[in-house]
Amino acid sequence: MRPGTTATAPGLEIRPMRDGDAERVLAIYEAGLETGQATFETVVPSWAEFIAAKLPRLSHVATDLGTGEVVGWVAASRVSARPVYAGVVEHSVYVHPGHMSRGVGRALLVAFIAASEDAGVWTIQSAIFPENTASLSLHRSLGFRVVGTRERLGRHHGVWRDVVMLERRSAG
Repeated sequence: MRPGTTATAPGLEIRPMRDGDAERVLAIYEAGLETGQATFETVVPSWAEFIAAKLPRLSHVATDLGTGEVVGWVAASRVSARPVYAGVVEHSVYVHPGHMSRGVGRALLVAFIAASEDAGVWTIQSAIFPENTASLSLHRSLGFRVVGTRERLGRHHGVWRDVVMLERRSAG
């Protein structure tokens, strides 16, 4: 962790994602889809499809300590099955719209970075729409660097979209 960062925000608990979180995790994902600034995806997958693509050791939720409700999540997928890329993952972080700007995303990402380093991950990467300035700022503040912009990477609702490619290298 970088100096000055904490793994939790007041009133939050970060814990491993589990099957009982499915409804809330997918609802938060759907809210992200609805913004049009979170992903190229346009349909929420089933829980089985969603979780099958994730690395369990690197999938966490943030819960509100007062209500126990899941208010955000972070998860990672392998970028390749090839052994040479065993330590490279691509991650996503989503926060419920009613809990944004409260440190949820930061707490999730700090915990994720620590868990990834414990798991031997040496590179975390992400592709973020340039219009998602809050996510770009959060990632930069936690040591991610921009490695480039992929222009017109894909069509989203009929419009060509660029993505900013970011990565964070392990401290070890």
